Amino acid sequence: MCGRYTLYDASVIPERFQTRALPESYHLHDSYNVSPGQMLPVIVQTDYGRTIEIMKWGFVPVWAHNQDTAYRMINARAENIFDKPAWRGPIKHHRCLVPASGFYEWLGRPKVHAKRPFYIFPKDGKLLAFAGVYDTWHNDAGDEVWSYAIVTTQASATVAIVHDRMPVILSPAHWRIWLNGTVQDRGTLMALLQPYSNSKLALYEVSTDVNVVKNNDRHLVYPLPRS
Repeated sequence: MCGRYTLYDASVIPERFQTRALPESYHLHDSYNVSPGQMLPVIVQTDYGRTIEIMKWGFVPVWAHNQDTAYRMINARAENIFDKPAWRGPIKHHRCLVPASGFYEWLGRPKVHAKRPFYIFPKDGKLLAFAGVYDTWHNDAGDEVWSYAIVTTQASATVAIVHDRMPVILSPAHWRIWLNGTVQDRGTLMALLQPYSNSKLALYEVSTDVNVVKNNDRHLVYPLPRS
């Protein structure tokens, strides 16, 4: 799964993804510990081109009675995304890109409760694009809640050292297809939902300070000193 990620280059999103400027209401800040429930920028395709929207990480289906699903539905598994009721509509009509600087995964240790966090990031330092799906939910007052989930797949060999799952990372060559709502063919879309190239990612162990959501500064992405 993907339960935490980073975004500390938000100012370059418009150039990186060829979008309009970030919404004025979105106050730029570096985040080294993005967690479910937070409001983050995602990229969607509109009649006016690629647009940055601010959405809540934690999916709330349009048919949900309340927002209680948000903290359970942060990821959508690529293997069954066309079959699960919550995802069948969004995978065809509501796809997005989720900009990220990197992400965390935890390595469990037998008979030890504490897990060891690892930071996984692109070797070239450019923003990653996670495959995402989103939906719009309305409460009883008619207020809109835009929310998204990150699509995950089997881990590449690099990430599998730590965890058996990873977010789907789309290469720039695939962004146009993913965002194009007229593309709904299962085979075409599933071909994109594959593990990212091993040669393009690096990882190292980081401080367990990342385990606490309120911790959010640059030291979280520093490699753990070797003992």
